[in-house]
Amino acid sequence: MVWLKLIFCILVIFLSGRKVAKYGDIIAEKTGLGGVWIGLVLIAMLTSLPELFNGVSAVRLVDAPDLTVGDLLGANMFNMFNLALLDLFHSNGSLLAVVGRNHRLTGAFSLLLVLLVGVFILASRAYTFSIGWIGWYTPLIIILYLVFVRILFLAERRQPSFQEAELIYGDVPKGKAYLYFAISAVFIIGAGIWLAFVGDEIAQVHGWGQSFVGTLFLAFTTTLPEITVSFAAMRLGANDLAVANMIGSNLFNMTIISIDDLLYLGGPILASVSKAHLATALTVTLMTLIFIAALSFKPARFFRLSWWSLAMILLFIIGVYLSSPWAGG
Repeated sequence: MVWLKLIFCILVIFLSGRKVAKYGDIIAEKTGLGGVWIGLVLIAMLTSLPELFNGVSAVRLVDAPDLTVGDLLGANMFNMFNLALLDLFHSNGSLLAVVGRNHRLTGAFSLLLVLLVGVFILASRAYTFSIGWIGWYTPLIIILYLVFVRILFLAERRQPSFQEAELIYGDVPKGKAYLYFAISAVFIIGAGIWLAFVGDEIAQVHGWGQSFVGTLFLAFTTTLPEITVSFAAMRLGANDLAVANMIGSNLFNMTIISIDDLLYLGGPILASVSKAHLATALTVTLMTLIFIAALSFKPARFFRLSWWSLAMILLFIIGVYLSSPWAGG
């Protein structure tokens, strides 16, 4: 039954994620928001709703901080892996050869936050970094995220790069867009809350660690909206939006750790989780470095594979193994 519950969560998030992204895009257009807010901020935040509410549920209802940290770092790993899948299905050469190089800035910012999280997971074993029950990295991450978003917004104003992704929804009433968006968001919130209980049940039934269950099963499920939206955007020719959604979600996911830390009353959250998450953080770091390098060199593709997408796939497989119980994680 536990696997049927997981499948049901997957279906709800998959179907609702598509609607959230579509009507979020309509709302963004009708309110006059710029392309950067659609790809890097608004849509990225919308598709990260499962990670957000799964985290809230994991720390407040299940008392399982390993589930949420595993889910968030694992989601970042899945998003980088999903970029490689997008490259495989892109019809006109390597995906990163046809998008703007300004994605390197977002990649660099998400890399810094992942490194920050990894450093504090490691350092919390020997030192205490707390303000009351929260880690002092929590306000730091929130401030950095706001600063990064501001920088990205200014960069977008100087060099717009998402005009190709902007769609015309003149025939859709604004009220309908708000209503359908709200209904879809409620389904994602509900599935995200339930997902934490399902993940905890899987860990108990099979004797697997919460860090592994969060990194693999929950992360796969909660990244379904990102991959759904990005594949749809790529089919429409909105390649920049497809990439921005993935990298923007990675940036926002690390900020969710701060939200979870505020809600977790058992002390700083990164001091309460397994060191097995370091393997996932390292994998995400290497994958992001490859992403930034590939954007710089505009890679060619051979037999539908680019060197960077092949490297991403290999790193993903290694990362999943290192975080698994069979590797001692």
